[in-house]
Amino acid sequence: RLRGFMQPFEQAGSLDIYPASTCARVVASGGCGAELPVSNNVPAVDPEQACQDALDAELVVHRAHPLNCETSIPALLGGVVMPNAHFYVRNHFQIPSLDADALRLSVGGLVDRPLSLSLNDIRSMKSQTLFVTLECAGNGRSLFDPVIEGERWNFGAVSTAEWTGVPLTEVLDQAGVQAGAKEVLFTGADGGTIDDGGHPIRFERSLQLDQARNAEVLLAYTMNGETLPLQHGYPLRVIVPGWYAVASVKWLTDIRLIDRSFKGHYQTQKYWYEWERDGGIVREPVTLQHVRALVTDPAPNQEVNPGRFTIRGVAWSGAAPIARVEVRVGDGSWQEARLVSERKRHSWQWWELITRLEAAADTDEPAKTTIRARAFDLAGRSQPEHAEWNRFGYGNNGIHSVSVKVI
Repeated sequence: RLRGFMQPFEQAGSLDIYPASTCARVVASGGCGAELPVSNNVPAVDPEQACQDALDAELVVHRAHPLNCETSIPALLGGVVMPNAHFYVRNHFQIPSLDADALRLSVGGLVDRPLSLSLNDIRSMKSQTLFVTLECAGNGRSLFDPVIEGERWNFGAVSTAEWTGVPLTEVLDQAGVQAGAKEVLFTGADGGTIDDGGHPIRFERSLQLDQARNAEVLLAYTMNGETLPLQHGYPLRVIVPGWYAVASVKWLTDIRLIDRSFKGHYQTQKYWYEWERDGGIVREPVTLQHVRALVTDPAPNQEVNPGRFTIRGVAWSGAAPIARVEVRVGDGSWQEARLVSERKRHSWQWWELITRLEAAADTDEPAKTTIRARAFDLAGRSQPEHAEWNRFGYGNNGIHSVSVKVI
């Protein structure tokens, strides 16, 4: 009966129903019958407190343990960066609680000089600051039909921050990369088991050596001018500009140069596009962010007055800066919006369009109209009408539309 009653609310977002409890820790773990996931014996942040902090920051919590929450669309509006407390959070395991003073970043494998670097050692190196937009590869998964298993992200699993850290190339050069190295493997402190009875693993991802040598890949320790927050990888994380955020490993503890393609769970079993085509399965790894535009103002189903009206939004792409954004109101023609902020290579782009909205003729009833936005980047990429359905629900960059009522 309860599920029947709540069904209309599912039209507005994802919905999970758990047995009631007065203990937030039990609810955070997924209900009275669920056990907390197995950790990898690294001290972890209290999941109840992490969830409460996210709620206090008005994030949209999809899962409390591990904590996964997105930024609300209204919170996206306006700033060059997203304040740390409002930046979306994506986790696969518990949030580790690490002692920065005890941290030693191990750099080994196929190197001439293995390193063990303290945070002070890293901070004393040449630093770089970049504005980078991070986006979860599953952003927009809730819009795919049929429904796909996984976090039911709407549009808010994306945020931008100013990151400061050491270029990865500085560390690689100090260690000395040997001739046989093909990939750079990054290991985070977060870990646990994937399936019941499975062996514990750490979160790991790799980059090909030429990708890792990109001068803009950072080992970041500062976010928006502040110490990196716990939920965003404190005390050290990787930032890979332009790539979906799975590549930006948090709570970094180890860098290893290897002579083969890494075959870890989050490298080969997840974070691949999988399509059924011509009777077979086609696979492609998740790498660069797709080009995308969102309407942030007006809000869905907002009541607006006829006449002069301003539409605002944000756009981004992993391949190149945004070239232009086009907006369509109702059945009208596509109009080019004005790009508000300066173009940045790896940061989102604000835009706006001043137009007119017409009320319905000869009636006092609101006229419902749809506002749609699409982006184009300088690499020549554009958004499809609808993104192609794929098994894991990655990379949904179908054209965003918002319906409003003209009264």
